[in-house]
Amino acid sequence: MSKTITPSLLPEFDHEMANTRRMLERAPEDRWTYAPHDRSMTLGRLAAHIAQVPVWATIALTLDEFNLTPEFEVVGVTTRAALLDTFDRNCAEARSHIVDADDTAVMKMWTFKKAGHTVLSMPKAVVLRTFVMNHLIHHRGQLSVYLRLNDVPLPGLYGPSADEM
Repeated sequence: MSKTITPSLLPEFDHEMANTRRMLERAPEDRWTYAPHDRSMTLGRLAAHIAQVPVWATIALTLDEFNLTPEFEVVGVTTRAALLDTFDRNCAEARSHIVDADDTAVMKMWTFKKAGHTVLSMPKAVVLRTFVMNHLIHHRGQLSVYLRLNDVPLPGLYGPSADEM
């Protein structure tokens, strides 16, 4: 049972989850309904989605196939405390599955379906990098714009931000 892949993913996972938590800590409850455009998610919905993204690591590592149906529960949070609690629980669960996975497990194919139609199929290790971490980073970047547009000081993620200089 070789474990060479997941130990190399854990430092990145930990770093990106910590950065994401710092961003979520800034989400202003009084701006939960703010959206920069009619087709954009609200700030509250975007933050809730970000808090839910780590669930995909758990789903990918515990299942070989997932069929997204309309019944899939979308997390709805109305307070920053609930948002952070949801994110922390999802990260802890995801991390425990990453720690437990061996190379054979993470190289197995994972298939994502929507209403029974295959959307993608890739090794679980790739799912962790793309469908979990890159996906999270993408939405965290969106959230940073929402926060900036609402004059919320941004935390540094890969060094100090302009607000921390």
